[in-house]
Amino acid sequence: MWDGGEEYEQESEGATIPCPHCGRQIHEDSQRCPHCGNYLSEEDAPPARKAWWVVVGAILALYAVYRWITG
Repeated sequence: MWDGGEEYEQESEGATIPCPHCGRQIHEDSQRCPHCGNYLSEEDAPPARKAWWVVVGAILALYAVYRWITG
């Protein structure tokens, strides 16, 4: 009697692909590699924080404009 056990196991595991960063096999529907922690695409990654010097530069520029206007 055939129970389809081996075929069922292959289907339940799902297809795997190599991680573009570390090369280890991961599930194709993964957003992030469980081995190296990198996101697989830019769309899945959370928005990156701005560099601290950009924020400081913007604050200094606004302060300079404020001082120029108030004289």
